[in-house]
Amino acid sequence: MLIGILLTIASMVMHIAPWWMSAGLFAVLVALLAAAIWQEHDVWARRLALTTISVLTLFLVASITYLVHALFHENISAVALFRDALLLWVTNIFVFAVWYWETDRGGPIRRHRGNPDPPDLLFPQMMADVPGWNGWQPTFIDYLYLAFNTNTAFSPTDTAVLSRRMKLLMMTQSVLALVVVAGVAGRAINIG
Repeated sequence: MLIGILLTIASMVMHIAPWWMSAGLFAVLVALLAAAIWQEHDVWARRLALTTISVLTLFLVASITYLVHALFHENISAVALFRDALLLWVTNIFVFAVWYWETDRGGPIRRHRGNPDPPDLLFPQMMADVPGWNGWQPTFIDYLYLAFNTNTAFSPTDTAVLSRRMKLLMMTQSVLALVVVAGVAGRAINIG
């Protein structure tokens, strides 16, 4: 929900498209996803979750592309560029936190039902043989932390990345963060 709000704000602030287009599409997808989860249709819930996050990722990429294009073709103030860069940087964190949460071990439904796939990520707590951490399972906050670190340090820092699909997701997140930070924010500082 937060990601949809952030992308709707980005659409309104940057005048990419009518704000109701992204908000409406996101609302329909979330309503369908909620219905699938409520009806316990795990296959449809998984498909709708991946479709929703894919659509949100496309909106994010379109917003970043639009902003980079605007750097060279429009007269935008340094404050507006910095605001837009910060908005997209934060959105990137939340989009990829959801990707990691939905991808690792088959997603939250499979993890919750007790039949997860092999891990895509190996968190330090899963490797520790410390009393009190036995049977530890990551929550959304752990994936958000991972996404924040990947956005900030361009690496997963303390978490081992095991699968190729997770490596591709992290590379994509790092590239998007690099474009926003180095390209857009750097240009905003030079303009101001």
